[in-house]
Amino acid sequence: MGSIEFAPVQERDNRCQKNSGKYLNPKHLEEDQSEKPLTRSDQENQEHKDHHSKNSCSFLSPVLEPFQWLQMLSSTLNPTFVLGVVLVYGLNQGFSGSFFKVVSDYYWKDVQKVQPSAVQHFVGLYYIPWVMKPIWGLLTDVFPVRGYRRRPYFVLAGVIGAVSALSVAAGGQLAVFLALTFLIGITAGVAIGDVTIDACIARNSIEIRSLAADMQSLCGLCSSAGALLGYSTSGLLVHHLGPQVALGLLAIPSATLIVLGFVIYEPRTSEDIHLVKKKPGEKLREAVYGMYRTIRIPRVWKPSLYMYLSLALSISTHEGQFYWYTDPKAGPAFSQESVGMIYAIGAMASIVGVIIYHKTLKDYPFRALLFSAQLMYSISGMLDLIFILRWNLVVGIPDYFFVVLEECVSRIITRIRWMPMMVLSSQLCPLGIEGTFFALLMCIDSLGSLTSKWGGGVVLHLFHVTRSDFKNLWLTVLIRNILRFSTLCLIFLIPNSDPSEVLIPPNVLAKNNGECMNEDDSLQMVPLNDKLQGFVS
Repeated sequence: MGSIEFAPVQERDNRCQKNSGKYLNPKHLEEDQSEKPLTRSDQENQEHKDHHSKNSCSFLSPVLEPFQWLQMLSSTLNPTFVLGVVLVYGLNQGFSGSFFKVVSDYYWKDVQKVQPSAVQHFVGLYYIPWVMKPIWGLLTDVFPVRGYRRRPYFVLAGVIGAVSALSVAAGGQLAVFLALTFLIGITAGVAIGDVTIDACIARNSIEIRSLAADMQSLCGLCSSAGALLGYSTSGLLVHHLGPQVALGLLAIPSATLIVLGFVIYEPRTSEDIHLVKKKPGEKLREAVYGMYRTIRIPRVWKPSLYMYLSLALSISTHEGQFYWYTDPKAGPAFSQESVGMIYAIGAMASIVGVIIYHKTLKDYPFRALLFSAQLMYSISGMLDLIFILRWNLVVGIPDYFFVVLEECVSRIITRIRWMPMMVLSSQLCPLGIEGTFFALLMCIDSLGSLTSKWGGGVVLHLFHVTRSDFKNLWLTVLIRNILRFSTLCLIFLIPNSDPSEVLIPPNVLAKNNGECMNEDDSLQMVPLNDKLQGFVS
């Protein structure tokens, strides 16, 4: 049975007017009023309208540009993919990560009353779920659940995070080991969700290389915007609810991952056909072998080594500085609200860093950009040293103003330094095991962060920085800055190529794509119009 097509209203009206003119007024056959030449006054009016329209467009362009950019990404990739990035990077990594950072620091300091060097080691344990990212990646690539490779793991991530957050809030006076377990559970939920969405990002970055930097810009913007919200509310909620109850609020972002698992678009694969093709054990062996073959390529292992060393050598002294910030005698004695607001302003600066990278730096060669970013990162670390030695007071700069300045500079440079690393990582992944291999690269980064946290904890302990003794804190920061400068000697490990170049040999991509898994077994991000057309047909 054929379908009835309706012409647009304007088109039908025009058709009716023409037809009525034919039969009711024959003069219209000889002269069409709409085809008369324009007079001089008509031309001037038309030029005035065009000029006014151009001015309006130029005025609204900066406002409309972000929305047009999001619309372009949604139509090219998929609306639910963009939603997934917003929920994972914005609400879970951005908001939960920043909120967790501030609230957990106060939890260890005020509730558990632990020394800063011990907290530094505890914070390092938060990275265990992130170090396990290759395992989560293998699960999502090799072991589908009821025909789905991504959806079930979003649900799993949400359940783990929500249960852990509620357990901390309702657990009363917890033992240190049990509290640490629940806090690691919160980070595990975020890590599993991150791996799952990163698999989608890596695949899209391979298939649409021109949008690789745009996808990382979207991730960075969502993460920074979420961090702004998390930091700006953390101090206030800690003050009114206490750190333990405030940690329970992190169950809300985790619950959104459960919802995402049900709404994100993913074509379901037939389990019976899948089992006929290959057994899970065989696919697991081939995925591991594909990772082994890829990591042996010099253009892969060299930048991976650089990313690890650049993080590991920049040892973290954050916990020592945090205790000093809030100490009423030795430090500036910032309040809970002040600490949250300082971090919130830093998150706004991080958004500026994303915009700078996206607008001006995303097409620069990796080596030159990372060398410049690492140099600025090393120099900016000296602001911490100036602040701890209180030299800012010597020149008349108040503590709060100086620490806000330092936080903004540090966040902008950190974001500019981090984003090309993510773009580079997404382009080092072979098609077919992109989720697993990107997770491996992120595991290497997490190992670098863990080494940084534990290395900083050792240095704080060796220099006897405690809850009340901060006289050697400046030495630990000086050592950290020297190590940051030393990373500049390793820049030769980064390929001297721009983001549009192909870094992985084509035969590796083709071999892994043909042997490890079929293209239709992975999450396909197709435009919404294609899905609707397929549904109607």
